[in-house]
Amino acid sequence: MGGIADSLLLVSLCGLCTFLTGLSLSAIATNGAMKGGGPYYLIGRALGPEVGVSIGLCFFLGNAVAAALYVLGAVETFLKALPSAGFFTETSTKVNGSVSKPIQTISTHDLQIYGLVVTVILCIIVFGGVKMINRVAPVFLIPVLLSVLCIVIGIFMAKKDDPDTGITGLSADSFKDNWDSMYQNTNSDGIPDRDGKVYWNFNALVGLFFPAVTGIMAGSNRSASLKDTQRSIPVGTLSATLVTTLLYLVSVFLFGAVANREKLLTDRLLTATIAWPFPVVIRVGIILSTLGAALQSLTGAPRLLAAIANDDILPVLNCFRVADTSEPHIATLFTTVICMGCVVIGNLDLITPTVTMFFLLCYSGVNLSCFLLDLLDAPSWRPRWKFHHWLLSLLGALLCVVIMFLISWLFTVVSLALASLIYYYVSIKGKAGDWGDGFKSAYFQLALRSLRSLGAKQVHPKNWYPIPLIFCRPWGKLPENVPCHPKLADFANCMKKKGRGMSIFVNILDGDYHECAEDAKEACKQLDTYINYKNCEGVAEIVVATNMTEGFRGIVQTMGLGNLKPNIVVVRYPEIWRRENLKEIPTRFVGIINDCIVANKAVVIVKGLDEWPNEYQRQYGSIDLYWIVRDGGLMLLLSQLLLTKESFESCKIQVFCIAEEDSDAESLKADVKKFLYDLRLQAEVIVITIKSWDVEGGSQQDDSIEAFNDARKRVASYLAELKEAAKREGTPLMADGKAVVVDEQQVEKFLYTTLKLNTTILRYSRMAAVVLVSLPPPPINHPAYCYMEYMDLLVGNVQRLLM
Repeated sequence: MGGIADSLLLVSLCGLCTFLTGLSLSAIATNGAMKGGGPYYLIGRALGPEVGVSIGLCFFLGNAVAAALYVLGAVETFLKALPSAGFFTETSTKVNGSVSKPIQTISTHDLQIYGLVVTVILCIIVFGGVKMINRVAPVFLIPVLLSVLCIVIGIFMAKKDDPDTGITGLSADSFKDNWDSMYQNTNSDGIPDRDGKVYWNFNALVGLFFPAVTGIMAGSNRSASLKDTQRSIPVGTLSATLVTTLLYLVSVFLFGAVANREKLLTDRLLTATIAWPFPVVIRVGIILSTLGAALQSLTGAPRLLAAIANDDILPVLNCFRVADTSEPHIATLFTTVICMGCVVIGNLDLITPTVTMFFLLCYSGVNLSCFLLDLLDAPSWRPRWKFHHWLLSLLGALLCVVIMFLISWLFTVVSLALASLIYYYVSIKGKAGDWGDGFKSAYFQLALRSLRSLGAKQVHPKNWYPIPLIFCRPWGKLPENVPCHPKLADFANCMKKKGRGMSIFVNILDGDYHECAEDAKEACKQLDTYINYKNCEGVAEIVVATNMTEGFRGIVQTMGLGNLKPNIVVVRYPEIWRRENLKEIPTRFVGIINDCIVANKAVVIVKGLDEWPNEYQRQYGSIDLYWIVRDGGLMLLLSQLLLTKESFESCKIQVFCIAEEDSDAESLKADVKKFLYDLRLQAEVIVITIKSWDVEGGSQQDDSIEAFNDARKRVASYLAELKEAAKREGTPLMADGKAVVVDEQQVEKFLYTTLKLNTTILRYSRMAAVVLVSLPPPPINHPAYCYMEYMDLLVGNVQRLLM
């Protein structure tokens, strides 16, 4: 139907596709040791386990279905040679509407019966292992070579100008008549019929012919059985591709000139008709060649499935796992069942496009793998096969996609959808592969280039992203095997917009580096497991230092690269600091804040982490901001990020501002509203004057005054101890290992200020989902103990507070 011209184009297109894929396959196969799994192993190691498993399973299905295709082809040839072997009646077939000559057709039931029997026989051979397959291989190969020889001799010896047979011999007139295409309808048996429901065109011929060039993976499918994969695969694959493509091209020329078009269309075994001197050899050769292809598919498909199972990516495939030297019997049975199911369908034209799509999907994966590896040119990319280039691999991948759409856009979409579903399933249920794939290399190079493009200049506010440094050092003991507070990752997720952003979880291991290095690695694994369990985008880092202070200072100075350094330090408020044997907590806590101030890092102190909601606990009410001092908009940003989370999306934002006089309230409120409008932020503005800070009567006043008086007594007692120690030792007033200067009136003022702020928060925001307040910096030369007393007054009775 396609004529000589379209047939040459068809063979050239398919041959070029497989040749380019063979080049890519040769390059990847010679880049290191290749284990079992063939193309799955190559694609998985280059594009990652998800892509490898999705394409590998599709290729497995393609091989299993292809086995059915070859079995049906062999059975059809057998029944054509021996019509009496059929159990069901054959019928005549019309040619273009009239019965010019009875044409025997084969019953679908005969195809099914004989197909199932042949499949079982091939399955038994496969069960015998690779050694048995290698022994019977010559039985399939020698008749094929003999058949080719008989066909070539028969073409040159064909009778000329015999109108009864339609064979003209090698004739220029026949060549000219058969040059152009003449597409038409056929019936379900492929016989031309004006009333036939099947219409053929070039695209349909591509789908029909492409399975003839799908054998290039036969060697790689048996990679585990090859002695030297790095030599055998390139030489065997490319030489077979070139020889068969050349043979196909020559066949198009010879058959286009040896018979008229009607003979070519109606005689489905024209090769046997022409062959000389033994036409029967052709029928035997066709049967054995197709059975040999089926045997290759039934041999390669189970090993491919077993290789996927052995990588332990999908637990559901564990039943197909085998030892390195064992035969994949369970996978072979499963493949045989799929093959039998396709044999029962009994329609070659329905099976062929399905096979073609799966093979093309695999070939495009091989080409893309070589393209990616060649383009990235990682240090580990050193293939022995030098005849490759990323442009050729890209061309091969594009050619595969073009052929897929040429054959059928519907089958293409279905196959891509199936591969996507498998990819999605593997990404959710699968385990991470323990190999370095090309995508990770691409991410690495992309990160380096992005880092260089960011430069060392300060990031513009429009491009600013929060990169929180989550300090996991727990204040007190946590349950065994918990690397940090269980809710810390939940809070870290709330600091990202739609999950975008990176958090760095750090902890400090006290001790000597040489002694604690292994412990640090184990702790890092535990912390990383916790981060993954919480579905938080972040990395874990464990630093060994002689003490926490030195360790934190090293972290805050060196963590990150260029502009990708942490800009927010998140610390849990140490609510247990008053307990015995925890006297070092105030010094460390204040030291962290002071170190962050020196390093120009923002600080977020979280109080009430135990009650912090997870993603399923929806909050109602308000997110209240107490804007005491200018903070660059950090509190506003955090409040907006909280609203993007499901747990806080039902809340509203309230901004509380402090005015000195009542006359300033309206002006301040207008300015803040204008500021929020310019920032595209929705919030209610509430102005509080200093006069309204006076505590009103009631039980709230009594509780606050009692807490204030207790704090005064504790501070006075602490300062008295410091003075007594300084007097006894004859030294200046010392605290936290350094000299301090304490103004008791200023201490009183700080206590009273934090008391009033806490009272205001409790008055207006007792029912708030979360409260944000400016963090007062530690006063210079004040003892850390005094600062902790200020903070305790500030956070008292507030459920969730961010400072």
